[in-house]
Amino acid sequence: MSDKIKVMVVDDSAVVRQVLTALLSKESCIDVIAAASDPIFAMDKMNSNWPDVIVLDVEMPRMDGITFLKKIMSIRPTPVVICSTLTEKGAATSMQALAAGAVTIVTKPKAGLKTFLEMDAGDIIQAVKSAAVADMRRLRAMTNMPTAIPPKLKIDEVMPAHEAAHTSSSAMSTTTDQLVAIGTSTGGTQALEQVLTRLSRTAPGIVIVQHMPEKFTAAFADRLNKICEIEVLEAQNGDRVIPGRALVAPGGRHMQVKRSGAQYHVEILDAPPVNRHRPSVDVLFRSVAKCAGRNAFGIIMTGMGDDGAHGIREMHEAGAETIAQDEKTCVVYGMPKEAVKLGAIDKILPLESIAGAIEQYGKQHV
Repeated sequence: MSDKIKVMVVDDSAVVRQVLTALLSKESCIDVIAAASDPIFAMDKMNSNWPDVIVLDVEMPRMDGITFLKKIMSIRPTPVVICSTLTEKGAATSMQALAAGAVTIVTKPKAGLKTFLEMDAGDIIQAVKSAAVADMRRLRAMTNMPTAIPPKLKIDEVMPAHEAAHTSSSAMSTTTDQLVAIGTSTGGTQALEQVLTRLSRTAPGIVIVQHMPEKFTAAFADRLNKICEIEVLEAQNGDRVIPGRALVAPGGRHMQVKRSGAQYHVEILDAPPVNRHRPSVDVLFRSVAKCAGRNAFGIIMTGMGDDGAHGIREMHEAGAETIAQDEKTCVVYGMPKEAVKLGAIDKILPLESIAGAIEQYGKQHV
């Protein structure tokens, strides 16, 4: 009996199928059991050998990826990684896929496809591994509600630590502005929707890192902005953190919080990936620990790996209140688990209680 992750690749491009199959097959824990040019062929193959994870294109002949995804979720919910083009249209379609139950997204360009896929092999492999451990029962519950992996750089290699991250200065305590910092990854798009749609316009200002590719964060923020009472924006350099507004870090760039007088604003910067992520939760949390200290509220949610665990510990040490999403309601209990192990968390809460905790935090600090 094999313990390997059984993967099926469904894409109408022969080059994509060939390259993805070769890349994934190099991993000892992955077995690419089939590749299909469209969902009709895929279903035929799946009838005899059902995969653990499906890597799926969204634009294909005979049956589009969204229709296929919905069909899979109705028959036998299976982790799906969307492989989408790096375009506005691809981003919008991918948002539909996430809403329909896809676990995560990887991107592919229109040109230079083979080189791109080989360079980004680590991202693709990690996406498949994350999907393989996803709690599909939990993910479905939320969606039904309203080559060698690159070196893993640590936060200290990109953004130096500061003494202010470990002490809450008197200068920081004089401001009346508070902020909430949220970090999440696999399963986070659905979880964030559950949290943000429950917040009122009087909720404190929020800064968010959701692991997501470039261009896709704009579509994600726009979708949330349409269904939330608060304003949700893809962050731009200099945007202020104010009550009733959530700023989502743009894909492909880091976001940190800065303070000017008694006000907070965000800075968007280019720097190497941290913990293999850009944006990185650790980068955001460290900056919040440094400039906000006890005036901040840190939340770490569903996601694979440990990005954000060390940063939220720095927030905790600087006097911030911290919470982690509980294991039962996480799609992947990785990031919160690591934060808890570090002793960085004041409270562990289920997903449905996080919005209330944010509102309560705002009321306590008015």
